[in-house]
Amino acid sequence: MSGSPNRSGSTNSVTLKDVAKKAGVSAITVSRVVNNYAGVRENVREKVLAAISELGYIPNRSASVLASSRSKLIGVLIPSLSNVVFNEVLRGIYDITGPANYQVLLADTHYSPIEEERSIRILLGQSPEGLIVTGGEQTDAAKAMLKASGIPVVQIMDKVASPIDINVGFSHFEAGAAVAQSLLTKSYRKIGFIGARMDPRTCDRLAGFESVLAAADCLDSKRIITSPQPSSVAMGTTLLRELMAVTEGDCDAVFCCNDDLALGVLHECKKMHLSVPNKFGVCGFNDIEMATYAEPALSSVNVNRYKMGSRAMELIFERLGRQEVSTNTKSNYIDTGFELFMRKSTR
Repeated sequence: MSGSPNRSGSTNSVTLKDVAKKAGVSAITVSRVVNNYAGVRENVREKVLAAISELGYIPNRSASVLASSRSKLIGVLIPSLSNVVFNEVLRGIYDITGPANYQVLLADTHYSPIEEERSIRILLGQSPEGLIVTGGEQTDAAKAMLKASGIPVVQIMDKVASPIDINVGFSHFEAGAAVAQSLLTKSYRKIGFIGARMDPRTCDRLAGFESVLAAADCLDSKRIITSPQPSSVAMGTTLLRELMAVTEGDCDAVFCCNDDLALGVLHECKKMHLSVPNKFGVCGFNDIEMATYAEPALSSVNVNRYKMGSRAMELIFERLGRQEVSTNTKSNYIDTGFELFMRKSTR
């Protein structure tokens, strides 16, 4: 037997007209409430929202997109949802999209360009109004799709050699070089490096670090210890043990590719009776919250992750609003910079 939709479910899906009938308003009014248009009286809005809640109505986004040519969707691709480094980036993105009533379609690419390409193809099929991707290591096919999409595309977290559209980030090479120079200034000379996973951004940090040490005649390849495995505090303890074994203890400081590893190093230094910072200096990267509260407080590099996320979204909205994008006339690269916080784990 046929019947109107209800909360217990039926063979018919709830339609916009059903909500309008329940609320005692026109279908156009329901559409305006669903799409958050201004000009709807508050008491009417409340009646429509109550009807939507009672009937379990799910707006037809496809129909809305066809009618308005605006999906109010932003695609965001990051390498890892489990990596706390990206939390601040996402907070910056959501703090801009939320008040504008935009939704974020989030994809985890697992540090894989092939997985990223697949996710880009899927996200573009949802008609997003803009895309935010991480770094510049997209496959040729992914770059072709992004260029052909006709929507604003922002590459974040890195300084990209040839941006697809807009680039918001900083130079990991320069950041790594700055850490090496700071440690040299603090009279460390036998400086090591430990890194895990070794994605392109980490490799750039290492390259900058090595360039400064080489110029100071302080570079020793035996002091460079890396692993393809994911980063963790436990991995930091393991890599420090390997570093000290390979160098036979001939190392007086270490630059860790991120704070997870550096926190593990601090823990292991206590077990190995390595006095930090006088006998052994430790510097991390990313300046996560725990860095300040470590004992001793961890030296690290702050990279404005929140600013990268929020600025990327601001630029997309400027482009969608047909405003002039706030880049200089010679480049579409926005440098969010970095800052060294040298705390008690280094002299």
